Amino acid sequence: MLIVDDNPDIIQSLKRYLSDHGLRISTAVDGKTMRAVLETGAIDLILLDIMMPGEDGLTLCRYVQDKYKIPVILLTALSDDSDKIVGLEMGADDYISKPFNPRVLLARLKAVLRRSHSEPTQTNQLDKEISSTTFDCWRLDVHQRELVGQDNLAIALSAAEFRLLQAFLQRPQIVLTRDQLLDLTHGREAKAFDRSIDNLISRLRRKVEIDPSEPKIIKTVWGGGYVLTSPVENS
Repeated sequence: MLIVDDNPDIIQSLKRYLSDHGLRISTAVDGKTMRAVLETGAIDLILLDIMMPGEDGLTLCRYVQDKYKIPVILLTALSDDSDKIVGLEMGADDYISKPFNPRVLLARLKAVLRRSHSEPTQTNQLDKEISSTTFDCWRLDVHQRELVGQDNLAIALSAAEFRLLQAFLQRPQIVLTRDQLLDLTHGREAKAFDRSIDNLISRLRRKVEIDPSEPKIIKTVWGGGYVLTSPVENS
């Protein structure tokens, strides 16, 4: 895994503790170093500090999700829930607040690693069986994780948006509660906020709906949750 933090004391203490618990650790002090590590090393998880000079952690999280799709846990001293929700919307899989208990951090790291290690098998099976999914006027390219419209223009999805859309496409015309969507997209270990699902759905609606203020594809079921109304075809 890769630790990205501009504080050398935090990097060294985390590296020592996590290495003692069997994790192979790489480190970076800024975005430039992080990119160099990602280009040359096999990284399966990134622990990324939000508050860094230059490129902050949220910007780097979006970069990682757009280019690498590697799981990211944000390390933050921020206490405002809205900042944490923004991080989850950027594609982060979890966040850890400073100061933290190293044992809690290790447990959260292992939880994200378990989920990420289980995803390739599911994805490989999906790749073999399903290369694209069509709904309404859209086609989801499963391999590229892109939405393709009738004009053949592709719209990129963040990792979080892709997971959310897949949850709906695998359960069309079924009402899914916020708790179910949290389980399907983050896992219960992530302890995400209920409102983060609402915000993520708003982001997805802006990409798939003609008028996001009057959604026809992903509808709200008052008191229940959300439902994908369109029939789904896989190919």
